[in-house]
Amino acid sequence: MSLAANSRNSEKIIVAPSVRDLDRLGVQVSGWLASRLNKAEHIVLSNLNYPSGAGQSHETILFDAAWTTGGQRHAEGLVIRIKPTEHLVYPDDLFDNQYRLMRLMHENAWAPVAETLWFEEDPSLVGAPFFVMKRLQGQVAVSHPPYAQSGWVKDATPEQRARIWENGVRTLASLQKIPLAQLNFLAGQNGLTGLEQEWAKYERFLAWVSQGRRWPILEAARDQLRARWPANRPPGFVWGDARLGNLMFNNHFDVIAVMDLEQPSLGGALNDLAWWLYLGGAMHGHERFEGMGSRAQTIALWQQITGVSTEDLEWYEDFTALKVGLLSIRTAAIKAQPMPDHSWLAKLLGLPSAA
Repeated sequence: MSLAANSRNSEKIIVAPSVRDLDRLGVQVSGWLASRLNKAEHIVLSNLNYPSGAGQSHETILFDAAWTTGGQRHAEGLVIRIKPTEHLVYPDDLFDNQYRLMRLMHENAWAPVAETLWFEEDPSLVGAPFFVMKRLQGQVAVSHPPYAQSGWVKDATPEQRARIWENGVRTLASLQKIPLAQLNFLAGQNGLTGLEQEWAKYERFLAWVSQGRRWPILEAARDQLRARWPANRPPGFVWGDARLGNLMFNNHFDVIAVMDLEQPSLGGALNDLAWWLYLGGAMHGHERFEGMGSRAQTIALWQQITGVSTEDLEWYEDFTALKVGLLSIRTAAIKAQPMPDHSWLAKLLGLPSAA
């Protein structure tokens, strides 16, 4: 077994939670692959690289593998995804669930996802559990630099952007067709499902980031949202990070992969739609590109496909704003940036800015 020369990331924007010696990782993984690939010989790993502009919550590394079996040479593009042990974005560890969900999605054709191959529970090899999946070739609307400022989405024609938008929303809506009875393992603590599960998750998040410091605006936002509890609480799967940047498209602007399923739940159908509107398809913070559907068009298409009522959607969007406020604390901590003051959230919800 050998490790071929690696290309490096000198011109890439690496946003992984931690970065390691890829030559050493290649040696570790090539030896491990020998036990996973039946009777494989002459295993060579090459081109180990972090993806550019994406992958902040998990350490994700792309690589090529080549090996010989029965005198025939084989090659495959692969991805290793490593469980985070430092610079955590979320308090809940759902790494095993992420792998199990992706396997079910692929096996049952519930949604386009990368095919998962192997899961390694033993942390001794690379310092944490990990899994390996097949690498897909496509284009992603990355966050660094923002796709609203540069890149293939900005360069697309209005007609192409319309296709990007429609295929993205159709994929988002299709996730609500997944049979929940087969996803019981995604239930929260004490078997919670529905909105109570998603709410409890972010209650834990607030408690987690409040160790040693209070966040009065976030507390006030939580209290206000609980007092406004929505009447419409449809069941449904929650992807957890439903946005355009977590879809991979081919050159025809078809969706070929749903990505970053690290925070799935059974928290209710409207959570993903609200997240998409706030952070994803609506290009939050940037002027909408010509060709991309409006908020009203997105809601109408999603509702047409799912058959789910969007009553009280504004509440779920405000809940998304609270989630983003919590995530901003972890993002600032990981990047060693000043802590956010959340005045924008206070303004949005009509709270005192010094709550």
